[in-house]
Amino acid sequence: MTYDDIKIGAVYEFKKTITQAEVMKFAELSGDYNPLHSDPEFGARSQFGQNIVHGMLGASFFSTLVGMYCPGKQSLYLSQTLQFKKPLFYNDQIIVRGTVTDKQDSVQVIILKTEILKNNEVIISGEARVRVLV
Repeated sequence: MTYDDIKIGAVYEFKKTITQAEVMKFAELSGDYNPLHSDPEFGARSQFGQNIVHGMLGASFFSTLVGMYCPGKQSLYLSQTLQFKKPLFYNDQIIVRGTVTDKQDSVQVIILKTEILKNNEVIISGEARVRVLV
């Protein structure tokens, strides 16, 4: 996809189910073994009643959105803001969505409103700035 192909208002999204195995792989890669994410007994005693997914694991799917969907393989991620609104749990099905809100023609940068949704509710939100390299 080229810079000119991307239109303000365009929406790009994909679905994903986050598994316990993926949470454990993320813990291994990141070194974050907080028991809220990895210990079932601890999770059961928490305010959530179960383990929750690392917020940064959920947010990492914005990288998939940028690198594979919009603008895709010819992209350079410049920045990302994040707001964690509600927790994600093992086996939650989410929608990862990016909406093009602006374009900066002089530097070929797009601005995306980024959202992780579960049951049509925004769980994680933010804004991405991405340079289109072609």
